Amino acid sequence: MASAIESHFSARMKHCDPATSGITNGGIDKNQGKEGGRRYIVIRTSANIHCRSAARTHAGTVRWRNEDAILERPEIGLWAVADGAGGHERGDYASARIIAALGSVPPAPSAFLLVNDVKDRLSEINRDLRRKAATLGPRALIASTVAVLLVLGNQGCCLWAGDSRLYRLRAGQLRQLSHDHSYVQNLVDRGEIGPEAAATHPLSNIVTNLVGGADELLLEERRHALEPGDVMLLCSDGLSGAVSDTEIAAVLSARPAQNAADGLIDLALAKRTRDNVSVVVMEYGV
Repeated sequence: MASAIESHFSARMKHCDPATSGITNGGIDKNQGKEGGRRYIVIRTSANIHCRSAARTHAGTVRWRNEDAILERPEIGLWAVADGAGGHERGDYASARIIAALGSVPPAPSAFLLVNDVKDRLSEINRDLRRKAATLGPRALIASTVAVLLVLGNQGCCLWAGDSRLYRLRAGQLRQLSHDHSYVQNLVDRGEIGPEAAATHPLSNIVTNLVGGADELLLEERRHALEPGDVMLLCSDGLSGAVSDTEIAAVLSARPAQNAADGLIDLALAKRTRDNVSVVVMEYGV
């Protein structure tokens, strides 16, 4: 698990490599039994941290139920995407509980307090989901991925569990800041398959870490400095599984944020994504 932040983010800090998380090699089929859903549109701006952001979610081209959920709180520097584990009693319930908990996070005077409040709330949701699942039977599971972006001043912190992703576009170059917790990513890490084969692998929907997936929540963490003009993207695998990094970079370059968010959803739908698709786009220093 990523260690706690011991002090305020420093302007001298350039990056922080992902912490070792101890994620297990087991897996959960996040897409089993998933159905389609609804669409939400949220657009907000904030002068407090000099950013502009937009969030979109869509059920996709196959499912009628949307088990994704999104959060956009630029006034405190908090954005999130959660992708419920379909077929596991109530994936939409799990993702909604995560977003509701993060939606009640109060403003914090320091990065230390903000990050730890978010971690504490996600750990509590993890316990709640485990307790609720236990009432349904010994093999029941209610779970969700989560990807969180926190910004205070010119410093950012990424937290995640599962295969929802965080990207940064800087000077036209797209970089994935998160590292998937998935069976296929483990194969890539061990050199058994190449990255290009991961998206089409028959077990690409098996995740190895979820909020609600185990008694102890293992969040991975990455801290980084932000520069004016950076564009951050949080997304569910409905986007990353259907749209290439090159295509994502091209659409993210279409400012402002709401145009990029619309464009990414439209592109995923045009590619007939089979999963729910969610994106949160944040432009920093605009």
